[in-house]
Amino acid sequence: MTATAASEHAASWYAATASPAPERPALAGEIDCDVCVVGAGFTGISAALHLAEQGRSVVVLEAARVGYGASGRNGGQIVNSYSRDMDVIEARFGAETARALGDMAFEGNRIIRDRVARYAIDCDLRDGNLFAACNARQLAGLREHRVLWERYGYRELELLEGEAVKREVGSDRYAGALVDHGGGHLHPLNLVLGQAAALESLGGTIFEQTPVSAVEYDEPVVVRTAAGRVRAERVVMAGNAYLRGVLPEIEGQSMPCGTQIVATAPLGEGRARELLPGDKAVEDCNYLLDYYRLTRDNRLLYGGGVNYGGEDPADIAGVIRPKLLKTFPQLADVAIDYAWSGTFLMTLNRLPQFGVINGNVYYAQGYSGHGVTCSHLAGKLIAEVMAGQGERFDAFAGIPHLPFPGGWLLRVPLSALGAWYYQARDKLGI
Repeated sequence: MTATAASEHAASWYAATASPAPERPALAGEIDCDVCVVGAGFTGISAALHLAEQGRSVVVLEAARVGYGASGRNGGQIVNSYSRDMDVIEARFGAETARALGDMAFEGNRIIRDRVARYAIDCDLRDGNLFAACNARQLAGLREHRVLWERYGYRELELLEGEAVKREVGSDRYAGALVDHGGGHLHPLNLVLGQAAALESLGGTIFEQTPVSAVEYDEPVVVRTAAGRVRAERVVMAGNAYLRGVLPEIEGQSMPCGTQIVATAPLGEGRARELLPGDKAVEDCNYLLDYYRLTRDNRLLYGGGVNYGGEDPADIAGVIRPKLLKTFPQLADVAIDYAWSGTFLMTLNRLPQFGVINGNVYYAQGYSGHGVTCSHLAGKLIAEVMAGQGERFDAFAGIPHLPFPGGWLLRVPLSALGAWYYQARDKLGI
């Protein structure tokens, strides 16, 4: 199958600086395996690698290239926990669920670091990230956030208030910040490419340019593509925002969302350190948050905003540059060298969506903006449940997920209306 432009990596700084990777063939014909994984992003490759380490034969089907979707385009921030904090989880789903999820809230970070060390993956891994408060209300929320995480045994946090924030961020925008010394940032595309190579070193097989057309629930499960099919004892559906039409049973319970990122021209070591002296990644506390960090060649990589439904704006740099300059007006003279977008999957309750169909088709998706760490946790939990240890997977699978109100046509405008309300609150500081 000949690759098209739409099935190649986005024209991002990540793609321009990616580690060498082979172009894997498309599936042609029939193949049998223990587990077929659909999707070669973080969730799929994480699950496949854990399963291969168990000694299972694994085949991965990817519609485009390894890391083509959000896994190869995101902000590259290792942010602990979930898009909903533990107090909200406890209030909505009970103390038992909160404790189970709380015990796993920092594990995705550890899995990433283990993978990088075990398989010698060169992905520019650096330590530290922080949450920046734009007003006094958000700063008060960070104080509560620190207490909450410490209740779950996490002690890597430091609160900065007022001028102390400038130790980490060269901006006048913030009232305070919560530094997570155990977090970090990295080159996400190189991370997933490195794990894919590790999978292949263990005997796993990856087919690229191989979109899945249908899944037949049977024993074994049959996964069909345009030119072949895979028969597998188990299947992992890990396409996340790119599975529309393939997993209709749960499609209405999530919504694709787009976010945009730019990378500036190189700033030079001195100017880069004026912006972020400690080289930590940053995300602010707004509902539609901004996030940014430095790259290894001293560019500022800056992202922000959400487009519900996943549609791309016509001028990405035009959307993001005003946000960047609001934080760092001193960069008015700096060019934008790269601008790209990516699509992530959001659930209504902002918690990931795990489950099993027909007893042998597993899925994990809908990380709602916290996919870097949670997807790696998901891969491990999928491997656990297939090995007969399902308690931790079931803690996520037991969380109810409601469909977005308004159905396919109205969920985008209704979500945008809700976001407008929270944006207004952020601007007013209430």
